[in-house]
Amino acid sequence: MGRWADVRHVKDLMEARGIKKVPGCSLVDVGGVLHEFFVGDDSHPETKEIYKMLDEIMKRLKMEGYVGNTNELALSLHSEKLAIGFRFLKTSPGTPIRIVKNLRICSDCHVAIKMISRVFDREIVVRDCNRFHHFKGRLCSCKCTGRL
Repeated sequence: MGRWADVRHVKDLMEARGIKKVPGCSLVDVGGVLHEFFVGDDSHPETKEIYKMLDEIMKRLKMEGYVGNTNELALSLHSEKLAIGFRFLKTSPGTPIRIVKNLRICSDCHVAIKMISRVFDREIVVRDCNRFHHFKGRLCSCKCTGRL
């Protein structure tokens, strides 16, 4: 819990050495148009609606027992969650959601998406840089073993 100073130190070292972190990015298709989301993104024309929808989703998850494992605000802004919020806005209930992500899905997003799939009865497929995660009900195809 108290490792934020270590995080800051590593980020400072990376900056001093010119190392840049690749930002998380998620892509979703809506009506044949690809929409791209980055962590903390506010560039989409429907940003306000997306964040409002994501807020409603997260409230429902909390009612079901979801607890984020680190900084809650930062986690709610991960690109895959923004993509899910957008798909909820643009599709009818029960419609499958498919996301392509450039980085590995974090453990918190994995737990949250599994819960979203169950609570909202949505099949969600996330292709990250390592594998496909096929969320349906309480399960994920990766069986949550080892590193995500």
